[in-house]
Amino acid sequence: MNDQQQGEFKTAQQAVEWITGLMPTVGIRPGLERMELLMEKLNNPHRRLKFIHVAGTNGKGSVCSYLDRVLRSNGYDVGMFTSPYITSFSNRFQYNGEDIPDDAILKLVNRLKPLAEEIARTEWGPPTMFEITTALAILYYATVSFPDYVVWETGLGGRLDVTNVVTPLISVITNIGHDHMDILGSTIEEIAGEKAGIIKSGVPVVSAATQPEAVEVIRRTAASKNASLYLLGEQFFYERLFASESGQSFSFEGTFRKYDSLDISLAGAHQVTNAAVAVMTLDVLRQYYATMVDEETLSEALKQTVWPGRLELVSSSPRILVDGAHNPEGMEALANALEDVYSYDSLNVMLAMMPNKNHEQTLKHILPMVNSLIVTEPDFHRKMSAADLAELTKRLQSELGGPRNIVVEPDWRQALDLLGKMAEQEGERTLSVVTGTLYLIADVRSWLLHQSKSEKGW
Repeated sequence: MNDQQQGEFKTAQQAVEWITGLMPTVGIRPGLERMELLMEKLNNPHRRLKFIHVAGTNGKGSVCSYLDRVLRSNGYDVGMFTSPYITSFSNRFQYNGEDIPDDAILKLVNRLKPLAEEIARTEWGPPTMFEITTALAILYYATVSFPDYVVWETGLGGRLDVTNVVTPLISVITNIGHDHMDILGSTIEEIAGEKAGIIKSGVPVVSAATQPEAVEVIRRTAASKNASLYLLGEQFFYERLFASESGQSFSFEGTFRKYDSLDISLAGAHQVTNAAVAVMTLDVLRQYYATMVDEETLSEALKQTVWPGRLELVSSSPRILVDGAHNPEGMEALANALEDVYSYDSLNVMLAMMPNKNHEQTLKHILPMVNSLIVTEPDFHRKMSAADLAELTKRLQSELGGPRNIVVEPDWRQALDLLGKMAEQEGERTLSVVTGTLYLIADVRSWLLHQSKSEKGW
């Protein structure tokens, strides 16, 4: 009998079902005690890996994707751990652009399950889904795939996020905005304090935070940890040179070098900021750790970078754009991109949200631009009802103007059919956008591209 069959689970699907089942039963419990205990029981495998730790309100996934692509293009083996996933659970654990194989999931989860049960009997209680998933990633990279670098995205916040169990080569804070305020705090200062919690003693930090109060928190935290800070607008700068639906270019000047022109394929001004953050991060890695990054390869790799569910055109006839704008800053970036680079006569939007979000501040950016709005629900155990979301949008509509037509359709598939019919009737100059929670984006994207539902989740 091989070691994969010696544990409780016989298939990868059983193992994944156990992990995802922890979300509704155990929930979210910020803190590192259980994670540190679990790492100890595993002989601290995370200490053998080189992490690039990425936190922030928006742009984390895009920055991770830029870093992953550039490092791989320069000959390095790269692990990338991200959340939430868009198509399947295994998407979260990438090694050289490939998902973790089922046999690795099965073997490693069978190793983790008895340890999780041991910890559940301690004063700390059972590990959460996030903790088991993060431990699985560490085990995969430290004992199976052995990457040169691990691009490591935080799940929630930073200070108490389970990914913060690692000490990285470099810490990255993309930006600070209003998200998860029920957990991270109600002010920019409080949220910045949580994100800045990933800053470690002597470890350099790159950030594109702009609000003075957020910058002050990051600057103070970096100084207290003797960590060199590379801040957008102070140690590095960029200028957007060109933008269209299919790509953009920008110049970059940092502490160590400058680039006259770099190209990216991802749309929206915010993606230039994300690319600049990635370039500065790579330059710090090159300066501090002798990481090899060829200038020609850098430009080509940035151009090749894609990130699902962010201003992604998933259908050209009718034109359907999906964008996971689920907080005020994300929706503002979407609205700016729609005004900036997309051409259309009519804009129709399909929207779903999760509860506990700053919806009024989010929706004010998009509603005035919309012709028809279809309000729906994600296929997920936690969700905001379409009726409640419609009530909110109607109230905002009276203040802000906006959709001449608001339709409530809780079934997302029927809502998507309706979106398509509207586009058919209105002609090719109509742009259809599906936005809001990534749980909706995941299903719509999988359905339009693969005619299947996603296994969306954290």
